Amino acid sequence: MRSFIKIYGPPVSRAIRALERIAVDMPDVCIMSSFIVKDIGPHIARDIGLMPAESVRSYFASSGIPVSMERCNSIISRSGELLGEHDFFFEWVKEPTVSELYELIEKVDEALAELGCLYTITTEK
Repeated sequence: MRSFIKIYGPPVSRAIRALERIAVDMPDVCIMSSFIVKDIGPHIARDIGLMPAESVRSYFASSGIPVSMERCNSIISRSGELLGEHDFFFEWVKEPTVSELYELIEKVDEALAELGCLYTITTEK
C-alpha cells in the first residue's frame, strides 16, 4: 500500500525534504521521491537492492537529514517507477491502520503548513 503525495506551489524542493524527514522516523514505511529518482537514476531506483547503504546515507546527509545505517538499508522503496505524476510516496511495509494513516496526514499537514505548500494525498493498494 502506498500513500502518494502531490505538492502544489513553492517551495516544492523544501517540501520533499520535509517529507523525507518525516519518513526517517517512521520505520514501517519506505519512500520514493522525484529527487531520489533524479539523483540515483531510475534504473538504480528500480534495482535499489544493489545500492550500498552508504550511498543512501550520503543522499540524506547532503540535505542535513541524519539517518542511521540500519535505516539506510530500508528507507528507499524499490518501486520508483510507480511514482508517476506524484512528487513523493510513502510505501507501507505492512497495511496501515486508519489511525496510522491519520497520523501520517497530521505529520504531513504540520510539516507542509510551515512552508505554505498545499498538497493532496492518495492512499491505494
